[in-house]
Amino acid sequence: MGSWTVHRVTPDDAARMRALRLEMLADSPLAFLETLADAAARPHEAYRQRIVQASAGDSIANFVADPGHGGRLIGHAGGTVAPEFPGETVIFAVYVTPAHRGGKVLAELIEAVNEWTRAAGRKRALLEVVVGNDRAVRAYEKLGFTDTGERVPHPVIPTLTELRMRRSL
Repeated sequence: MGSWTVHRVTPDDAARMRALRLEMLADSPLAFLETLADAAARPHEAYRQRIVQASAGDSIANFVADPGHGGRLIGHAGGTVAPEFPGETVIFAVYVTPAHRGGKVLAELIEAVNEWTRAAGRKRALLEVVVGNDRAVRAYEKLGFTDTGERVPHPVIPTLTELRMRRSL
């Protein structure tokens, strides 16, 4: 499957991050908070600004799995601070390309978010998974997340429900 490194995004990653975002939305349209059409319509400069914002600081960060040599990114995980979850990082937009699922890419992406979380002084990580996505739930359980028992409406698709998972760091 090749090799990769996981790193926090930099402004130089903007074009490849945009390509990965479009792939994410095409592959898993229910998992993310926008449509492929909306993402495709966003100008490159808007992607670049998002990447600049997520490349430094303690409030939002994006991490990517990068095969190097300018190749396509193979995974992403983000972390952010939400006022309703003090002391926690909310993990978002987790994605691994199909060819790299089931290996170590997911674990390395989540660990990068966890390291950033600890460095910022936060003690827990939280994520939400669509109910019925048992493969994702099992993968997160292997990484130490547990189902909180909380169920919340999907933020975009009212017919779906998400389950919350947490992990202490």
